[in-house]
Amino acid sequence: MKLYSCSYKKLTLGLSFFLALSLIQCKPKTETPMDSSRPELKLSLAQWSIHRTLESGTLKAANFASIAKNDYGISAVEYVNSFYKDHATDKTFWEGMRAKADSLGVKSLLIMVDDEGDLGNPNADQRKQAVENHFKWVDAAAILGCHSIRINAFGEGSKEEVQAAMIDALKQLCSYAQAKNINVLIENHGLYSSDGKWTAEIMKQVNMPNCGTLPDFGNWCLTAKWGSTEDGTCKNIYDRYQGVNEMLPFAKGVSAKSYRFDEAGNEEVIDYAKMLKLVHESNFKGYIGIEYEGSPLSEHDGILATKSLLEKLW
Repeated sequence: MKLYSCSYKKLTLGLSFFLALSLIQCKPKTETPMDSSRPELKLSLAQWSIHRTLESGTLKAANFASIAKNDYGISAVEYVNSFYKDHATDKTFWEGMRAKADSLGVKSLLIMVDDEGDLGNPNADQRKQAVENHFKWVDAAAILGCHSIRINAFGEGSKEEVQAAMIDALKQLCSYAQAKNINVLIENHGLYSSDGKWTAEIMKQVNMPNCGTLPDFGNWCLTAKWGSTEDGTCKNIYDRYQGVNEMLPFAKGVSAKSYRFDEAGNEEVIDYAKMLKLVHESNFKGYIGIEYEGSPLSEHDGILATKSLLEKLW
């Protein structure tokens, strides 16, 4: 149905005894087109957002897809391997998880993999073992229908030694994952990995299509493993906006870390408007994962606050 905007045009008729008459002129109204340069906001839920509730036993990790969909209205999920250690090689378990997610219309995007050895270990034998330790999670991700696993770029040695080791490890791991149609992503998680230039150089040197990054809005401490900075104790922090910008060209996911919110619903540690502007300008079209790990809000309320802020600013 066409909408019309109307104006009145006064006609003077020349004879003094006639009053001025007003006639309605109507013409089609031009509607403002949608901004086609801005992709749809696609949100996922990182399982770490509810790690305290899972660890307490209040929620069960096997029900994660249902929790995301029914409690938060989110139809994509990012798993954390530590909640599934006992099922790592259990094909039947992962097939059941896939069936549950599919029945709910929930997409499984990736598995975050921790504590499987340092891929940046300068020792070749130990590095090879760490690579092989990740194979089972590549297999699980493939069964779930994920596009990626997320790994850590840790290792003991100089910046150059760990970087060279990571390049070698990723070439090995990505070669295995490529046959399963799985990507391998580095997240900034502290130490050298929170140096955006260092991580970007690894991407360039590996130069494989299934090797990428998962830039996180948080985790920029260069002197601590896991890289959290919200408590103010880290004295050597990489510029978070520069780091995200350096990792975005290789990104196959984005992690919207959040810590605490003010009364207006804005994140107090991270300038979300500035971060999302960087994401827009990079032409990223994938999922943005909600990863709340702060206080004083509960995990439930923190997830909802993060979701609301992303939707408002996008």
